[in-house]
Amino acid sequence: MDQQRLWAPWRYDYVAGKVPDEQPVDRPEPSQWHPGADHACFLCRAAANYADHKKSDRQNLIVWRGDHIFVILNRFPYNNGHVLLAPYRHVAALDELTSHEHLESLHKLGQLTNLLRECIQAEGFNIGLNLGRVAGAGVPGHFHWHLVPRWQGDHNFMPVTGSTFIIPQAIDSLWEILTERLARDVDNP
Repeated sequence: MDQQRLWAPWRYDYVAGKVPDEQPVDRPEPSQWHPGADHACFLCRAAANYADHKKSDRQNLIVWRGDHIFVILNRFPYNNGHVLLAPYRHVAALDELTSHEHLESLHKLGQLTNLLRECIQAEGFNIGLNLGRVAGAGVPGHFHWHLVPRWQGDHNFMPVTGSTFIIPQAIDSLWEILTERLARDVDNP
């Protein structure tokens, strides 16, 4: 098999198990944490309130904030457009979600599949949960959904072997597309 190589240095820390500190020096401290937040949890930190939400949402890769949940780009995506949907509250299990968190999550998953199909021509999706560390949860204490766009012939989703793995869009570019569209969709649910 003719193997291709694509240099993707942004994945090294994750693959090597050296996830970078989630609070770089230039990242501001939240002005207010949500009740019960774990200050070491990157989802709690992203969900917190900041003096300048526009700037902090960009730094934290949040593309949308709802009443009970938020949507954040996965910093270490399996595929282009991989997003996480999480409640603001730091809860670990599906049965700990409120009815409002459940409903808003499922509603937003439906909207996002349509949006990603339109914006980046996704042909299918993997939607899932990893509940508990043994099930693959990288953040076992903060419940979150994974929404992973798929295309015919892609082999990027949790690959074990393969030839070439390509994520063809910069995460900043996708952040701009999704935040603009999700802001516009607030007026047209």
